Amino acid sequence: MNIGDRVRLLTGREQGIVTRILSDELVEVAIDNDFTIPVLRREVVVVAADEDKAFGRQGPPPVTPHRAKAGKHKPAKPAPVSAAASATTPAAGSAPAQAEQPAPPKATVPQPAAKGLYLALSHQSPELLSVHVINNTDREVLYTYGEENKGRYRALRADKLGAKAVSGALGHLHLKDFDQWPAAVVQLLPHQINSDTAYELLTKRTQFKATSFYSSRREAPVLGREAYLFQLDEKPAAPVAPEKLAETLQAQLSGNAPAKPAAVAPAPEPAKAIKAPPHEVDLHLEALRPEGGEDLSNTAILKLQLEVFEDTLSRALATNMHEIVFIHGSGSGTLRKEIHKLLSRNKDIKFFEDSKKEKFGYGATLVRLK
Repeated sequence: MNIGDRVRLLTGREQGIVTRILSDELVEVAIDNDFTIPVLRREVVVVAADEDKAFGRQGPPPVTPHRAKAGKHKPAKPAPVSAAASATTPAAGSAPAQAEQPAPPKATVPQPAAKGLYLALSHQSPELLSVHVINNTDREVLYTYGEENKGRYRALRADKLGAKAVSGALGHLHLKDFDQWPAAVVQLLPHQINSDTAYELLTKRTQFKATSFYSSRREAPVLGREAYLFQLDEKPAAPVAPEKLAETLQAQLSGNAPAKPAAVAPAPEPAKAIKAPPHEVDLHLEALRPEGGEDLSNTAILKLQLEVFEDTLSRALATNMHEIVFIHGSGSGTLRKEIHKLLSRNKDIKFFEDSKKEKFGYGATLVRLK
């Protein structure tokens, strides 16, 4: 039994995912409705994929490595025509309508994902995330994944990842424990069989912060679904000059020089604990800058208000708040419009509405968080 295995409780019908090995006899299981419980190993059994298939049950989405296949595209099915639409369409042989109907808007073509190496955190449930390494390049990659917590490093997985492939689950993280998440340390060595180019080792340390974590959610290349993405090779691995590589190998084989370890960037200061914002947040300029803001233009004031709004919303999500009220005033409605635009694009928002009209009128917005 390993972390990430899907298991079923022998004492009931509940299924869940093993998230921690607590001891030789005890494991922690995240049940599908997101609460975790300690369970004796003898009271759970691993659910095989064949079992779900045999009984017609829907299993969890696959996260095993896969490759993108080119040249096999299924034609899109034509959209069904409603009765109302068919009634307005002229029959064959009849005179065309005098007013020409405007052409339907062209479907937007999704932009190809940028090549590179990524660390991806994908939802297995609303509160449980699985960690993956994505290789969206044309070369194979040797990688090591580990965690650094309180200054101590622990290597967890090491493997080879093919081109255009994604690793299996390397670990699991709970959103409720966001403040205690360790830093992820990934070492990467690109290579290609029969290639005449050698590359330097890449080492990337990622410390997750609430201010940037939720804005990193987007469509993950190769994985094929949304995830929180962090690029590991902003600076691609530099090729090693052949003469330098030969000198290094000769020195190491002769014993004259020890192997030089890969340089790891110094660990930044530990992130401060995230403090939950108040239930009501006033975005008026006099509340944000009591000393006055006569020197600020309207554009600068709006930018300041939106920065405070985004930071407050991120802290509310990171601390699992259920709702929060933003007091933006009525005025010209510019700030309210910008806030509603940002909220409508955020998939972690359940809904938002005008708050306490009898008190604020249309000058405040209530936001319900998922």
